[in-house]
Amino acid sequence: AAEPWPENAALYQQLKEEQILLSDNASSLAVQAFLQMCNLPIRVICRANAEYMSPSGKVPFIHVGNQVVSELGPIVQFVKAKGHSLSDGLDEVQKAEMKAYMELVNNMLLTAELYLQWCDDVTVEEITHPRYGSPYPWPLNRILSYQKQWEVRRKMKAIGWAGKTLEQVLEDVDQCCHALSQRLGTQPYFFNKQPTELDALVFGHLFTILTTQLITDELSEKVKNYSNLTAFCRRIEQQYFEGHEKDSSTAAARSSKRSLLR
Repeated sequence: AAEPWPENAALYQQLKEEQILLSDNASSLAVQAFLQMCNLPIRVICRANAEYMSPSGKVPFIHVGNQVVSELGPIVQFVKAKGHSLSDGLDEVQKAEMKAYMELVNNMLLTAELYLQWCDDVTVEEITHPRYGSPYPWPLNRILSYQKQWEVRRKMKAIGWAGKTLEQVLEDVDQCCHALSQRLGTQPYFFNKQPTELDALVFGHLFTILTTQLITDELSEKVKNYSNLTAFCRRIEQQYFEGHEKDSSTAAARSSKRSLLR
């Protein structure tokens, strides 16, 4: 626990330009934002097989010293064990509230992203299959894509999302954004003056939704309806990513679509 943070700490994700999908990009950016907020340097390494390298089968994962840890929750715990925490200043009630909002984001925004990628037929054919299978030759590219699609659709069935229409999913996103907007209010961060892991998670998802080109802009429009949430994304982008952009996903987002800072 007392070991210092190594210079060569690395975060692994899929290839930025041609492969990574919305949900994985959002999760990766959330972890990058969290580590930036902790002032812990990390190099972003893109690998076509990052998903298969991960101990949990999910990206992103970090390689720190001889440890490999995947996903935001376990990474927050790992970083805390090394003496860095963003939520130590919160009382027990605030910590419980923060966890509840993080659950909301994962249950609503992340699930909506997965639904859009793997259950909306137009998006699947035009974006998801070509991107997901892009590093692999035919027919492996299709086999891996269909395998992933089957896995995600099975999950959607298990949680009761399989029968939803796209309109219902977008309505869920709107409700989630409404709840986040009300909690944020006019504060700079969700718990006033200091960012917590909730801020990193919300930024990762909202920024990625706002800067990812999809078939339509319906998803990003839901976020844009809440000016305090878009201002929140701009603030974090400016504070934690401007000038650090060489490796970060915000740089990729800026070149692939548009910056929030216009």
